[in-house]
Amino acid sequence: MRLGVLDVGSNTVHLLAVDAHRGARPLPAHSYKAELRLAELLDEDGAIGPDGVDRLVSTIADALQAAEDKGCEDVLPFATSAVREASNAEQVLGRVKSETGIDLEVLTGEEEARLTFLAARRWFGWSAGKLLVLDIGGGSLEIAYGMDEEPDAAVSLPLGAGRLTAGWLPGDPPDPIDVKALRRHVRARIARTVGEFSRLGSPDHVVATSKTFRQLARLAGAARSAEGLYVQRELSRASLEEWVPKLSTMNALQRAALPGVSDGRSSQLLAGALVAEAAMDLFGAASVEICPWALREGIILRRLDHLPTT
Repeated sequence: MRLGVLDVGSNTVHLLAVDAHRGARPLPAHSYKAELRLAELLDEDGAIGPDGVDRLVSTIADALQAAEDKGCEDVLPFATSAVREASNAEQVLGRVKSETGIDLEVLTGEEEARLTFLAARRWFGWSAGKLLVLDIGGGSLEIAYGMDEEPDAAVSLPLGAGRLTAGWLPGDPPDPIDVKALRRHVRARIARTVGEFSRLGSPDHVVATSKTFRQLARLAGAARSAEGLYVQRELSRASLEEWVPKLSTMNALQRAALPGVSDGRSSQLLAGALVAEAAMDLFGAASVEICPWALREGIILRRLDHLPTT
């Protein structure tokens, strides 16, 4: 069957159409995305403003049309932290429902972490042993750890690259004082959770997902996305520690000129790098392996697992 996954994230609205059936890996068939950066559109009261809601509804309608055009039998729609934490979330969801007919499933942060973990486990398999999975989104950082398909521990922290950029780094390039303050904030917030994971023992494999980690790995010399999903890509903490000071002196335009960095994400890259560096350092990871599967694939796999056998 052809399934569509509609991901209303903090940075983008992304429809991924896949050909899938139970017991087989999902094969991407079509991708439609639009950058809205909802995490940066919240007003002083934490609400998504009228213009942001208009753009969201219009983009979802376009994505649903793309799903229909590509023959998707079903669409699995979900939203993450930007909608989840908006003070007017109920009104936004009601407007989306009334104008597009779609009921967005608003995932909790822990559900995000668990579904991303499921995707990473399926990608790497049982031989990878105990996994520690890190995922930096636009609004939050997800961390999950475990041996099975369900993690033993999973948390979500409000440390997304878009959220932190909007709240902590107003300058372009940012003020060094702001960078230092953000670094201190990120490390203190992550450090509160380390004990919950360290009591479970050391992971056999540390995995990172998300556009932020992929871009940072590309900066550090990892293979381009054009070389395919199955090329192993890693990011070392040593490389990241070299890049963070460089990124902190650049403006968004200069970062966008770096290998693998998109225009839409360049302004958020420094905040994402500070989170990645802190997480790797505090969890004692000398390197992470980049996993091409993440939350969207976890949603698909969960759905396929619940299909009736024929």
